[in-house]
Amino acid sequence: MQSFRTSSDRRLLMLFIVCVGATLLLILGPVLHAIQLSLYEATSFVSARKWVGLSNYARIIVDPAFWHSLTVGLVFSVSAIVLQVLLGIAFALLLDQSFPGRALMRGIAILPYMLPTVVIAITAQWLLDGSLGLVTHWAQDLGFARPAWFENGPAALSVVITASVWTWTPFVTVCFLAALQTVPGSLYEAARVDGAGPIARFFHITLPMLVPMLMVVVLLRSIWMFNKFDIVWLLTKGGPLSATEHLPILAYRRAFMQFDVGGGATVATLSFLLLSILLAIYFHFVPLDDKEARS
Repeated sequence: MQSFRTSSDRRLLMLFIVCVGATLLLILGPVLHAIQLSLYEATSFVSARKWVGLSNYARIIVDPAFWHSLTVGLVFSVSAIVLQVLLGIAFALLLDQSFPGRALMRGIAILPYMLPTVVIAITAQWLLDGSLGLVTHWAQDLGFARPAWFENGPAALSVVITASVWTWTPFVTVCFLAALQTVPGSLYEAARVDGAGPIARFFHITLPMLVPMLMVVVLLRSIWMFNKFDIVWLLTKGGPLSATEHLPILAYRRAFMQFDVGGGATVATLSFLLLSILLAIYFHFVPLDDKEARS
């Protein structure tokens, strides 16, 4: 029996090693390949490559398009994350209350997260179309001028942010709703006995209990929003006049539309490095472990 356990443990260990190795290969493989491509000059992924060393980095760093795309990406990510967190907490608090049809409302609240991104993009374009869009007609019926949603830079960026918030707020809501289920009801009862009102209970009980989940949500949404490509490309393709072009779209344009594979790989590598630095700073200053936080 003892030998059987030993043999079983060895098989589990080998399976674990194989899974970890495959995961590292799938993660590190593309990253290392992108870094390698950033050191070459090439017009396609199959054409002859010319070694240029760090010349691509020197060229991209002084390119105004890179810094513009970085700024757009930061505005897009920060705005979307702040709105998702605020709305997610508000909806989670609402769905945590007892009311008729609560189970049905919780199921409906997750529907936007289940829709494919292409469906969301097409629906948004249809609603905001300058000639046929329902929102455009409603605005004109109210006496406003025809909104130029996709012809104006700030308006186009606001559309992209709104679509992202609408798509991902259900995920954030579910995360915070799950965290609210762990808050003991006795804490609220004790606070009521002490005379604490709803606002005081929120800031002194609910919000502190949500902080661990808040840290995880902000971390995940920062990674996803900084690298978000599909919703931006489907809605605006980075336009108008690069007003919504962030780093993922800049990397795509350089590599696949301007046939500058080395430049596109350089943008992608710099984006990876910037995100890694931000995550390192985040992990340094924000403890995700409850034990570390209490110490």
